[in-house]
Amino acid sequence: MPTYQYVCGQCDAPLEVVQSFSDDALTTCPECKAEALKKVYGSVGVVFKGSGFYRNDSRGTTTSATPSSTDSGSAATPAATPAPAAAPAPASTPSPSA
Repeated sequence: MPTYQYVCGQCDAPLEVVQSFSDDALTTCPECKAEALKKVYGSVGVVFKGSGFYRNDSRGTTTSATPSSTDSGSAATPAATPAPAAAPAPASTPSPSA
């Protein structure tokens, strides 16, 4: 549950109260019993922890893992393509000598 800060408009007494979001705002000062309490709004203390919140967290590294477009077309042909098998040389049969 959040802590709300109040200040009295008549006696300037500060007050901090832990209230639920659904609770109504306080209006009666506990010091002077006047109906002059007002909420004090200040800066919100938000702390971002972990990665991904800062500008430099989303930048890539200086070296790229993907091939660049200036490669000489090596990305277009797959590297795992086997070379065609060479046809076996015909067996030479000795010619009959007569």
